[in-house]
Amino acid sequence: MMKAEELNKGFVNEIIEAGTPVPGEKEVASLKSCYQCGTCTGSCPSGRRTAYRTRKVIRQALLGIDSVLDSDDIWKCTTCYTCYERCPRDVKVTEIIKTIRNLAAKKGNMATPHKMTAVYVLKAGHAVPANEDTAKLRKSIGLAEKAPIAQFSQKDMDEIRTIAKNLKFDELIGFDWKTMGLKQ
Repeated sequence: MMKAEELNKGFVNEIIEAGTPVPGEKEVASLKSCYQCGTCTGSCPSGRRTAYRTRKVIRQALLGIDSVLDSDDIWKCTTCYTCYERCPRDVKVTEIIKTIRNLAAKKGNMATPHKMTAVYVLKAGHAVPANEDTAKLRKSIGLAEKAPIAQFSQKDMDEIRTIAKNLKFDELIGFDWKTMGLKQ
């Protein structure tokens, strides 16, 4: 059982501040409007197949239980926006979850599949890089085998990598430039 002194009374404001630049203060501040009806959890496709409970994550945030940043649950949201669309209080749940994830990532907590997606972006310029199957499919419908995408443009790849380094995104995910993968 948690004690009152273990709660982070400023946690809601930390979330709002972190989400103010993007997606925006209004969207993230909608967190305060949640009355815990459970529509988000009942609507969640991920929650039907995993232990993910959207309402629980929001409740932890509202109560100041900042250990939610250490939870694997925040990474189970697929960002489908179903909860966002169905919330009777217009709480922007998906934006709040993404903001909580950003705080967790800054703390060094990020799910490995999310890190691997980021690795693909740094290696190929896309979360889902083009491959031989993509080339064959493009050719079969009369398109050039190589799409005009960052993956096939050294200039674009250099720009993506420069931005990642300047933002320290590579450090955030633990990217190793020598192996072009995650640090071991």
